[in-house]
Order: sequence, then structure tokens, then C-alpha cells
Amino acid sequence: MSEDFVLELEHIRKEYPGVVALKDVTLQLRRGEILGLIGENGAGKSTLIKCCSGAVIPTSGKIKINGKEFDRMTPQLAAENGIAIIYQEFNNVKELSAAENMFLGRPIRKGITIDRKAMEEEAAKAFEQLHIKINPKELVKNLTVGYQQMIEIAKAIQQNAQVLIMDEPSAPLTNNEVESMFQVVELLRKKGVSIIYISHRLEEIFRLSDRIEVIRDGEYVDTLITPEATVDQLIRMMVGREMTQKFPPRPCCVDESKVVLELRDVCGNGDKNMSFKIHAGEVLGLGGLVGAGRTELAQVIFGAKPKESGQILLNGKEINPKSPREAIDLGIAMLPEDRKRHGALLGVSIKNNINMPIYKRISKASVIDLGTEKNNAEKFREEIQIKCPTINQLVKNLSGGNQQKVILGKWLAADSQLIIFDEPTRGIDVGAKYEIYKLINDLVAQGRAVLMISSEMEELIGMSDRIIVLAERQMIGELQKEEFNPDTIMTMASAIVDQAQKEVS
Repeated sequence: MSEDFVLELEHIRKEYPGVVALKDVTLQLRRGEILGLIGENGAGKSTLIKCCSGAVIPTSGKIKINGKEFDRMTPQLAAENGIAIIYQEFNNVKELSAAENMFLGRPIRKGITIDRKAMEEEAAKAFEQLHIKINPKELVKNLTVGYQQMIEIAKAIQQNAQVLIMDEPSAPLTNNEVESMFQVVELLRKKGVSIIYISHRLEEIFRLSDRIEVIRDGEYVDTLITPEATVDQLIRMMVGREMTQKFPPRPCCVDESKVVLELRDVCGNGDKNMSFKIHAGEVLGLGGLVGAGRTELAQVIFGAKPKESGQILLNGKEINPKSPREAIDLGIAMLPEDRKRHGALLGVSIKNNINMPIYKRISKASVIDLGTEKNNAEKFREEIQIKCPTINQLVKNLSGGNQQKVILGKWLAADSQLIIFDEPTRGIDVGAKYEIYKLINDLVAQGRAVLMISSEMEELIGMSDRIIVLAERQMIGELQKEEFNPDTIMTMASAIVDQAQKEVS
């Protein structure tokens, strides 16, 4: 072993019943470097890092930390040897303070009493070391997601972590929070901490990493020096094929004679005076900055939040859904931004998830028609190409892209006419993104209407037929396809109305 490597994974293999998650993966992490780890959803990234933490025991292979060899790891061994992981779902207790979360499970004591003052002082030192302004006494529930993530980072450093593994750290953050996180990551590198940075956002990988390792279908592909790599090269290595287009072609199939959804001066959930139409066969993009009111509007349409005034018309008939169940029965579906919390039941099977909206329809006297249930799930598994060994597999064991497909499958089973996508490809790799885009194209080709909320400018422009821009909970304007321009959209999203109007004209 070279003295340069603080962590080495050699020929790691992990088998589950009927599935090989990792076939033969090798990884080497140098001291004080940032190694970008990339691959499609389902490539095995999460399984690999869980082998490092002891959450998963490899079927075979070796783990070396500072030259010391282990055939398996435990959470305690990982911590003792300076390995810390920051997962997408933070391990904090929101009702406790920042300091209490820093020392969760290992409180500082004075005799038999917990010494809160000492914990607050140590937390303050850790925050100061990372240039983070957090009051150690503040309850975590009152902090932004960005600050909650900083607590996790500070906790790892306070425990003298030599290796910090960050799993999609920017996914839940705003743009400003991402920038703050980048600064902390760079600071840690200067302090000699080695970092494995996992992200689907290649621009982040290029900005932060020294080297990039690619894995595909549970196998090691290659490791590149970051300045020598290109985006096209990495995409080709990740997906195993050329990606000549980011967005699949879609002929115009908008039927302007058929209005599926119309809003007339709708107010509710903080939004004001929303008025627009969505036609059959149309993807209407909803643009705006974080906090502009896009998700809030979708929640009103979907019945998750009450409408205060105005009219919502579906296929020309006024509706007033008071719950998501009512909206679903009317033919409205929503794929939420947080699919793990609100989109799918992760602990149940693909079959159950797909049939969830229609169990009443396929049951008699409260007895489910099992044949119809199975056939229905198999139909949509094949139709939208959900990658799984069986429809009985739990959704939590699927990749992010396939989880999104399961959610879409249940709305197709429910025969929804209006489908709302809130950040449809967040946390999904480039190959799976293309598949989701193709599914959206298929939906509008069938005459359905799509309302798509996206914070990715390229996605918003690449997939929309028209774009409505919101700012400060109000509609700022509407753009036709020939008017799409990133500068114009950002100007409108920033609520600089006069300048936006000049740009459009």
C-alpha cells in the first residue's frame, strides 16, 4: 500500500438474494484529497459507502484504513478509525439543540449529570473552526436544512474524522446553502481531511474533486484526474452508451382546443391571483426561485392545501378538491419533490404502490382481485421499464430513478389526466433523467397534460412548451417557446418586471 492512501477498498462484492449490488469494486482515497464518486442510480454507490461505515457487510473483499486490513467493518470500528458519513437523511433529533445533536449518544458528563454547558462550549468551538454561525443552544427544528447539514459535518470533525463521505450533500440545499457547503468542504481539504463526494451534479464534481471514480452496474469502470476529464466522457462511462441528446425529441402535440386545467385568479397557500391554462398534450413549465410559490400552488391544485378564492376548472368543470384523495378521484396526480417522504410508500412492494390509488376499483366486498393486482403491476413495470427482479421488491431498495417510475406508474394506473411533476429529476443521474423525460413525452403524446416545476434552467427550457414564471408568490409572466431565454427567465424570477418586459419585447 502506498503511504498516500488513507482508505482502500479492494475487490468489494456484495450479494443480496437474487441481486448482486457490487461485483468487483476498488477505490483508493489519498490523504487530503476530494474523490468524486459517480454512477447512475442503482450503480452501487450507496452500498459501497455503507460497506465503509459498517452498515453493510461485504460478501467478499478487503477494506484498508491507514494500511490496517479489515474484512468487514462495524459502525464502531468505522468511528474509531476516523470514518464518518453524512447521508442524505440527517441523523439528528429536531427537538434537541444544535449542541445536543453534536453529542448525540456520547454526551459530556459531570459525574452522572449531563454537562450541557460543556457541550455548548465544544459545539461553539467546532462551529467556529468551520466558520459556521450557529447558536449551539438553538433547537435543530428552527434551523434551515443547510445549517442542519453543517451540524452533521461539525459532528464528524469534532470526532476527529480523517475520512468524510458525503452522499448527495447538495440535494436538499438552496443555491446559497450549496455555496456555503462548498466553502466548508474546501476548508476541510486544507485541514487534511480526505473526502469522498457523491453527486449527480457533474458541475459540482468538476468544481470540488481532484479525481473522479466511475462505477456502473455494481462494477468499477475507471478513475480519472478531474482536469483531464470531460462531461461527455463521464456520461458515456456512467451509462455505457453515447448520450447525443439531453432531451428526447418531442413533436408538438398540444391541442389548444382542449383545456385540461384552468386557474382563474386563484389564491391560497400564500399564492395570489394565479391565472393560466394547460392544454391537452402540453408540458407547462413553472419557473421561479426557491420560495416563489411554485410548490405551494401545486399543493392547492392537488387539494393538499385549501384554495382561498378564485376558480379551478378541470376539463371545463369547476372543482374544489379538499384533499389529495378528492384530487386523485378527479384525475389529478402529483409527483412531489420529496418522493421518499410524500411520493411512495418505501416499506411496501412495487405491486402495492402501483395499485394503491385503485384498490377500491379492483376490489369486491373489500376483497382484492389478486390477479388484476398482479397483472396491473406487471403491465406498468414493463411499460415504464422499472428495473427490479420482481414486483414484490420493496420500493426502498430501488434506485431514485426507479422510485420515481413507481410513483408515475401508480398515477398511470389511476388514469390521471393532469400530472404535476415537482422537481421530476432531482437526485437522479443523467441516464435516468433521459428516461423520465421520455415518459413525460409519452404522457403528453397520449393527450394528458403536465405541469412541471423545475429549478434546473436547462430542464425547464428543454422540456416545456410554455413557461409561467412566479416571483414572490405571484405570476410575473408567460413565455412562449420562441421566447425561452435563461436571462429573461431569471430576470422575471427576480421580480424585475419592467426589465423582464423589455427583454420579452
